[in-house]
Amino acid sequence: MPRYLLFPGRHHLLTRFQAEYLRRLAAAGADETGDHRSDDEATVVWAVTSANHENTRRNPVPYHRREAAIERFSVLAGLLSVVVPVFDTAATDRFAEVTLKNVAAATGLELSPADTVVACSTPEVAALYEGLGFPIAGVEAEVEPTPARPWEVLLRLAAGDPSWRGLAHPATIDVYARYRLDDLVRAVVNDPVVGDEGGLTPTRDYRTYAEAFADAAQRKWAAVREHVRPGRIVDIGCGAGAVLELADREPALRESDLIGVEVARQLFEECVHKKAQGFFTNPNVFFYRRNVLGGAVFAPRSVDTTMTFALTHEIWSYGEQMASLRRFVRAIYDHTVPGGVWINSDVCGPDGQDRTVRLRLATTDGANPARPRTDLASLSPQEAAAHVAGLSTRARLDQFAVDWRFPLAYRPVPGPDGPGSAGSDGAVVELMLGAAMDFLTRKDYTDNWLSETQEQFCGLEYADWKALLADVGFEVDPASGPSRNDWIAANRLAPVAALSTVDGRPLDWPVTHVLLVARRPVNT
Repeated sequence: MPRYLLFPGRHHLLTRFQAEYLRRLAAAGADETGDHRSDDEATVVWAVTSANHENTRRNPVPYHRREAAIERFSVLAGLLSVVVPVFDTAATDRFAEVTLKNVAAATGLELSPADTVVACSTPEVAALYEGLGFPIAGVEAEVEPTPARPWEVLLRLAAGDPSWRGLAHPATIDVYARYRLDDLVRAVVNDPVVGDEGGLTPTRDYRTYAEAFADAAQRKWAAVREHVRPGRIVDIGCGAGAVLELADREPALRESDLIGVEVARQLFEECVHKKAQGFFTNPNVFFYRRNVLGGAVFAPRSVDTTMTFALTHEIWSYGEQMASLRRFVRAIYDHTVPGGVWINSDVCGPDGQDRTVRLRLATTDGANPARPRTDLASLSPQEAAAHVAGLSTRARLDQFAVDWRFPLAYRPVPGPDGPGSAGSDGAVVELMLGAAMDFLTRKDYTDNWLSETQEQFCGLEYADWKALLADVGFEVDPASGPSRNDWIAANRLAPVAALSTVDGRPLDWPVTHVLLVARRPVNT
């Protein structure tokens, strides 16, 4: 009779089958009624993997709720249990050893094949423990017909199938009901935007983004601080919380609530870490992990100031473009108090972005392959970045057209005197101004190329923004307006590119950004 049953898994949902199975496996020495534990009864060691993950498709339920359900499950099933968190690790064939070391570190239990049976229904994972000499109990995998596995039951919940309740253990049903985890699971699993690991795109390097947010925080806060209304202040898409750190230092806002909302798991976790480390002096600083495309985040007329930085182009890009953006703007309006303000700083399309222009691009600043690669997604992020970084500016346009998620129509312009004349080298192309600026403002983002090519910077121009805000009910403050980042124009664009009309007249670089200060009228 083993002393321990090691049960590794994510354990987001527990089933009635698991209770019966573990009870039979652990209770060889129990008394006849099964009501009391025997000294010979095995202890179940629950190794809860991905314990540091939550609010992702792969791991929707936070560890502390999983632990609560396991403890209640153990009481109701009459099991002696020990629950151990195991943080997520990169894929490794030493997963079993890592888990055993976590158990030893957390509990002092040195589990061995001599005293432990591993309960596991996943063949690949079971094989790792079997390779260490542990006997395996297959749980669902050893029963015919195979019972519904926990993850399959969870997916039934997410799909609105009421049969999940008949399969889930009462402990899970109870904890889910008390903490509204069924709503959370439905929202996260069915999220149309956020990936399995809780980010917008699987290729995004969030360390780079966090550093960029921190570097730009002073500039962003300086541009908006005079428009911030004290009270309940919300930064949606707050990144790693850098702007809220600066708001926290403002004496005029010391009585305000500072609230950050972030969808990317990596950035949200950094916000929580900063708060725990004492980065904020205001006790009323809170962070929420939410996808704003999933519906309202705050109650109606409850927020004095909403700030968004470099967010609305992502809503446009990853959602249904204008339809998603309109829903978002409406949600902001609805949660804003009368007289409250929404401050939005983002990239912006140029005026008249649908007009055709000519764009000359450098061909001598990198390689010019015969055709762009179509397999960048199969490369490692480092390999993809190195390939794009090695291309000439003109060749990057061809690569951008392949990888960009939006249509990009352009055509090479031949020289006036036919082949061999000026312009016939393919360096000049005709395309719409908005598409030209989408490429030019993204061409240097080689480290996150496959992520950046999922987004459109120039979806709306300033006139479109004013019309949308007025239509929803906002009043546009005179402080609003488009602008051009002159540093980008001088250092990133002018050295390798030039704009002109189709008849060859030079064009100045257009606007690249917009600041919108939108107020909800006091009488609404």
